[in-house]
Amino acid sequence: MHIDVFTLIPDTMQAYLDASILGKAQLAGLIGVELHNIRDYASDKHRTTDDEPYGGGGGMVMKPEPVFAAVESVLGEAMGSVPVIMLTPQGRVFTQQVSRELAEHPRLALICGRYEGIDERVREYLATDEISIGDYVLTGGELPALVLIDAVARQIPGVLGDQCASERDSHATGLLEHPHYTRPPEFRGWQVPEVLLSGAHARIAAWRREQSLLRTLHRRPELLRLAEITDEERKLLDDASRDSEGSSSA
Repeated sequence: MHIDVFTLIPDTMQAYLDASILGKAQLAGLIGVELHNIRDYASDKHRTTDDEPYGGGGGMVMKPEPVFAAVESVLGEAMGSVPVIMLTPQGRVFTQQVSRELAEHPRLALICGRYEGIDERVREYLATDEISIGDYVLTGGELPALVLIDAVARQIPGVLGDQCASERDSHATGLLEHPHYTRPPEFRGWQVPEVLLSGAHARIAAWRREQSLLRTLHRRPELLRLAEITDEERKLLDDASRDSEGSSSA
């Protein structure tokens, strides 16, 4: 997969892209991320990329010309076949399912906004999708772009050391992930659950599934509405809910 990122501050993103799993994935040729400075595509001598908003109001607005020029120049003949995604708090909310959907494409283009926003004509006539990483506002689209790249890259075969690791992530199955432990088996008197030390793979798998269900119940119960749950697991959750209600009213 190849990802083109259009931004006014590419240097702020490079260190994260070069580190750890994303850096190794790029060295292995599994993904490619190319950062494009929108300012390089401004036509005036001052490389102006923003201007005052029509109608007044605070803040500056990113001009359409440099953004269109950057995306059209880089994508070239691929325009129309590559998703062009604006990172904006007005977009559809980014989820694990959306990351899987985007990972099916061989190439993505991400537009990072700055200032008060981007000229509406970019949204109407250039972007093909709009994505938000949550119901809050950030200074720019660079952090959301990194979030999207990281989550999507995890779906690419070979990026993670364990090929099935992304399938066990929180939200991958509709549930939150189970707790994790590592050495030492005892720390400050706190013990690793015995079942994890048993070597009994079936017991461990059952414990992890139970913990995943209970963690989801207590932290994100709304997720359970869409999760695939057996009758036995539903009884476990109902019992846990009654116990929780009983302890809170005591």
